[in-house]
Amino acid sequence: MSATAVHSLWTMAGEVTSAAPGDKFTAPTIEYAQLAPVLIVVGAAVLGILVEAFVPRRARYTTQVFLTVVAIAAAFAAVVGLAADGYATKNAHIAAMGAVAVDGPALFLQGTILLVSMVSVFTFAERRLDPASHGNRVDSFAAQAGSVPGSDGEKAAVKAGFTTTEVFPLALFSVAGMLVFPAANDLLTLFIALEVFSLPLYLLCAVARRKRLMSQEAAVKYFLLGAFSSAFLLFGIALLYGYAGTVSYAGIGHVVDGSVQQIDPALAGTMGNDALLLIGAAMILMGLLFKVGAVPFHMWTPDVYQGAPTPVTGFMAAATKVAAFGALLRLLYVVLPGLTWDLRPVMWGVAIVTMLGGAIVAITQTDIKRLLAYSSIAHAGFILAGVIAASPEGISSVLFYLAVYSFVTVGAFAVVTLVRDAGGEATHLSKWAGLGRRSPLTAAVFAVFLLSFAGIPLTSGFSGKFAVFKAAADGGASGLVVVGVISSAIAAFFYIRVIVLMFFSEPKADGPTVAVPSPLTMTTIAVGVAVTLVLGLAPQYFLDLASQAGVFVR
Repeated sequence: MSATAVHSLWTMAGEVTSAAPGDKFTAPTIEYAQLAPVLIVVGAAVLGILVEAFVPRRARYTTQVFLTVVAIAAAFAAVVGLAADGYATKNAHIAAMGAVAVDGPALFLQGTILLVSMVSVFTFAERRLDPASHGNRVDSFAAQAGSVPGSDGEKAAVKAGFTTTEVFPLALFSVAGMLVFPAANDLLTLFIALEVFSLPLYLLCAVARRKRLMSQEAAVKYFLLGAFSSAFLLFGIALLYGYAGTVSYAGIGHVVDGSVQQIDPALAGTMGNDALLLIGAAMILMGLLFKVGAVPFHMWTPDVYQGAPTPVTGFMAAATKVAAFGALLRLLYVVLPGLTWDLRPVMWGVAIVTMLGGAIVAITQTDIKRLLAYSSIAHAGFILAGVIAASPEGISSVLFYLAVYSFVTVGAFAVVTLVRDAGGEATHLSKWAGLGRRSPLTAAVFAVFLLSFAGIPLTSGFSGKFAVFKAAADGGASGLVVVGVISSAIAAFFYIRVIVLMFFSEPKADGPTVAVPSPLTMTTIAVGVAVTLVLGLAPQYFLDLASQAGVFVR
């Protein structure tokens, strides 16, 4: 076909479309003010990349830390501003052409993610724990991430005092994805947000300064298994789209519960096909349960938590769980409320094996990071009990538990970074023997976090567990509560075993030392302790806040 013929076809097509009445292209309306928290974080992440390109190497660390902290603080201020303007309650609505929900649960979870990210970034920026190398302060990250571990290139980078300051924009991109994930109001936005926060995490897991090979192995495992989970999620999205003819949450919800007003003739054949709906919903749930670390999708958790740099482990363990459970809640309460009874037996099974599996396997662990990994799996099971409640109290109890759990987790991993020997962090449990005599304050703080994980009264962990178990019992899941209490008793054994090891064992002569951190890590640990005690002693205000924020917009 000649060029003129192609041109004439194109112009004719243009004439036809312009002539059709009411077929004018309308520009999308984007509510930038309501998307401000996400836009601020993305903008700062892009600026962080420009900093890497244009700012001299010696000034990058300070610039990146300042930029990251300011961006997260500004994004949190934007979340508070939106909540103050009533977007958490009476003004809640769907923004960005139906892609993002601005409502109570979204704002509560975004605020939690931003605060947890802030204290996590402080641990990223810590540079006083390792002894200085060639006169330069060093952090937890490889001098030059692209170098082969142990190679001449890496040795030269260490000698030159290089630092991988790219971790800060990577963390910001991850935070941006996490902010969108629980607020996504259609399946494509959900998938894009998942990839945006997962890909930076795969990279962050690979850049540990010490034990580089173990760190890279963790990253590869996380990447491969994460790719599988993304594939399941994407396949599930395709099946749900085939069932409902839309990727919008409300649209799918209307088709599921039979309240759809207009049926497209092309979709009339598939709308009655429950196989598409059930298989698609199951696959999307698999993708989300992978992210929360629920059994049997938990196999990546202990290896990745152990191999990744400890500041990254703390960030990932806390913030990813908040984002993923937020997305899971929205999916079950907005898209699939009509499937509550179909999914209930499956969710019961997953919650029971997650609680028991995490608690029982944790008893056998000899590495503190692996022990905390299995502990996080058990906690995923406890939170699932609140999810299964299928009631407004279930939503608010899960929101509260996520806020409680995330700060305790970041604080616990921050303490793990302080206990060190000649090889770096001393994570083997035998090294922690007698720590209470060497450093009573560090051991006492870690004991507070462990007691909170165990759900001992007067700690935030007790308040959180009580809230989710009460919601589950009221929602008709009393059997789940019984299993949860048994799992908590099993878990309490290994938490208290660590406390006994620290305070009632003789310290070894060649045992580890406790490094004195900078004010950055001290702040992270202090915030963790404060949240643990305040939400344990006076949780009512925060429970009320979670219950006010517990209504999803449709």
